[in-house]
Amino acid sequence: MNTIAKLFVLSAMTAAALTASAEPAKAQAGTRSTAAAASTFIAAKDGTPLYYKDWGPKNGPVVVFSHGWPLDSDSWESQMLFLAERGYRVVAHDRRGHGRSGQSWEGNHMDQYADDLSTVIETLNLKNATLVGFSTGGGEVARYIGRHGTQRVAKVVLAGAVTPIMVKTADNPNGVPMEVFDGLRKGSLANRSQLYKDIASGPFFGFNRPGQTASQGLIDSFWHQGMLAGHKATYDSIKAFSETNFVEDLKRIDRPTLVIHGTDDQIVPIETTARATVKLVKAARLIEYAGGPHGITDTHKDRLNNDLLEFIRR
Repeated sequence: MNTIAKLFVLSAMTAAALTASAEPAKAQAGTRSTAAAASTFIAAKDGTPLYYKDWGPKNGPVVVFSHGWPLDSDSWESQMLFLAERGYRVVAHDRRGHGRSGQSWEGNHMDQYADDLSTVIETLNLKNATLVGFSTGGGEVARYIGRHGTQRVAKVVLAGAVTPIMVKTADNPNGVPMEVFDGLRKGSLANRSQLYKDIASGPFFGFNRPGQTASQGLIDSFWHQGMLAGHKATYDSIKAFSETNFVEDLKRIDRPTLVIHGTDDQIVPIETTARATVKLVKAARLIEYAGGPHGITDTHKDRLNNDLLEFIRR
């Protein structure tokens, strides 16, 4: 043990001796603190810890958020704060391998994402919930309904969602070419830190469009969330959000559904996603944000917040 380590040990022993008499009085408070810390995680079926936020009054109408790639639940903070302040119970978890959740080696695919969402909903015993999914999270919500039904669901919101399928295939000839996703994988392996900066400073928020002023804060937030996620998880997720076919999942949605999408979304083009989605979901309504980019949860947060509130209140 080196000198520095010995000093830390000695300091800890001295502090322990000085506070020993106070320990019984602190035991109950310590237990409460530990329980509170533990309550921010839920164990997935395979034991992976899933970090979650549960804001607002516990007896309020429930809204559950699913985030995009390579982000985490922090990306929903504007919407969650807005709704929680208006009496809603808002819940969001970090997808496995993302944010503060455990970085499992396996399970980075839509079926597992949906099952993890189900675990969060069932563990918290959430009922009559409005499910809100952005981008990859939209696919997660759709697959959740495809696998677990709508027994606990009141309404659905798909914002900038990757449904019904992103990649170009024989059945989806106008989809995004596979080369684009291969490029994401290549960039992720070469220098994912730079990849996230390039995405955020360019097409995600539309900062690459003429006349747009980039927000360094939004760029930094995107980068930070991306780098907090695991390398393996974000790499695997590229296949999950681009190649998963959600057609049958969408057909199973039997709850009021709102689809919101920016018309200038350079990440998830509106023509083959949102406009195709509303044709597959019964009673779905589409709101298009003229000129809106992919990252509308930030660039159009005031409008999105009010659109969500108006839809949920109906």
